[in-house]
Amino acid sequence: MRIVMKFGGSAIDSVKKMNNVAELIKGYKSQADHKGKSDSSNEIVVVVSALRGMTDSIINVCDKVRKGLKEPIYEFIQHTRKVHLDIIENGIEDNSLKSEALLEILPILDELRDVLEGLVLLSEVTPKSMDYLLSFGERLSTPLVSFFLLDHGLKSRSLTAKDIGILTNSEFGEASPLMDTTKLRVSHNLEILLKDNMTPVVTGFIGVDQNGSYTTIGRGGSDFSATIIGLSVQANEVWLWSDVDGLMTADPKIVKTAKVLREVSFTEAMEMALFGAKYIHPRALEPAIEAKIPVRIRNTFNTQNVGTLITSKPSNESQKTVKSINTIRNTALIDVSGSGMVGAPGTAAKIFDTLAKNRVNIMMISQSPSESSISMVVRKNALDKATNMLEINLLGKVIKKVNVNNDVAVIAVVGSGMRGIKGVAAKVFGAIAKRDVNVIMITQGYSELNLALVVNNKDCEEAVNALHMEFELS
Repeated sequence: MRIVMKFGGSAIDSVKKMNNVAELIKGYKSQADHKGKSDSSNEIVVVVSALRGMTDSIINVCDKVRKGLKEPIYEFIQHTRKVHLDIIENGIEDNSLKSEALLEILPILDELRDVLEGLVLLSEVTPKSMDYLLSFGERLSTPLVSFFLLDHGLKSRSLTAKDIGILTNSEFGEASPLMDTTKLRVSHNLEILLKDNMTPVVTGFIGVDQNGSYTTIGRGGSDFSATIIGLSVQANEVWLWSDVDGLMTADPKIVKTAKVLREVSFTEAMEMALFGAKYIHPRALEPAIEAKIPVRIRNTFNTQNVGTLITSKPSNESQKTVKSINTIRNTALIDVSGSGMVGAPGTAAKIFDTLAKNRVNIMMISQSPSESSISMVVRKNALDKATNMLEINLLGKVIKKVNVNNDVAVIAVVGSGMRGIKGVAAKVFGAIAKRDVNVIMITQGYSELNLALVVNNKDCEEAVNALHMEFELS
């Protein structure tokens, strides 16, 4: 098999974990067949994130850069240097490999220091320089993993997104891959290494634009990197290793009896990702869907568990009317209304355009048949900006009133088995009504893959547990 394996930062942030990952990869690389004979035909491409906490630390230090504060920057540089060098010194046993690792890592650490010292003099961090800084997390972790593989007896080489050819546009912070060019370049560069029995270790999360500048493809983008590479090299499967056993029937922090889903469809996984299943990036599934490459979510610390398989054709045994109950907290509801909205073409366009120009993302929309009101759900941290823009630009002109509920939760009931089945909505609202929970807003798409509803945040856990029990997901 040809497998792309992605490892998150929590799987590689210590010597013990690095050794664990190296042994895990080595085991799958030379997995024995059913007769006990060694089978070295497995080809593995490894994609890694930055060490746990590194990306957040870079974002935090950028705030200090903007304020021109030098002391916190030097503390960050010293801490980053110590963390990465300690893993090399204490983890790599072969002294020659240890020396090679230091020769590769030290110039990257020096480059990071130089960039920060230059930016703090300007007290400015542009989106382009932010992506450049964020690239250091993966550029430091990738050689570490590669040298641990070498130390465990595997042929390996570390590569950046620039080395293998992941080309993106120049939308810094949320870049999109230029897929046709990327597929050709990645395939060409990695096929040579795989034919040489090499295990390439590639930076996740980052790409380069046509000018050679580092870009990032959004938080959680290492998953996306893995499926882009999987598509490019025509992998048999993509495995996303994390610190959970897989996608679950509900958030286990809310529902104590939540279970791991063994199999879900691409469309179900996409809905779950969009509605708060944080263990997979929504965009990550797009390349896998295009190539029909199965994706597995597995736990690095529980390798006996086979995890969740995401596939285009789930088995009949895995089909249920409802698969999971997902939640999004820290959201707010904005309702705009006015008699002038009735029958006035372009009203919705003006409202959405006002929010879009100010980079406010709308998560859910509902409009009354009378056309006199439109309700929208946004992240709570975008609420002030959204209401200010609506009041400044549209209040008294297009709309007459803006009402806000600043503490709501979105609950999404997801399952492809809901399509065409009568009575699902009745069961949903009946279960919630029995717990005396009020539903504020409802949306359901034509696909019938999910039924989303908004409740007061204080009622969220009660509602989720009621629905989990009603559909017997335990």
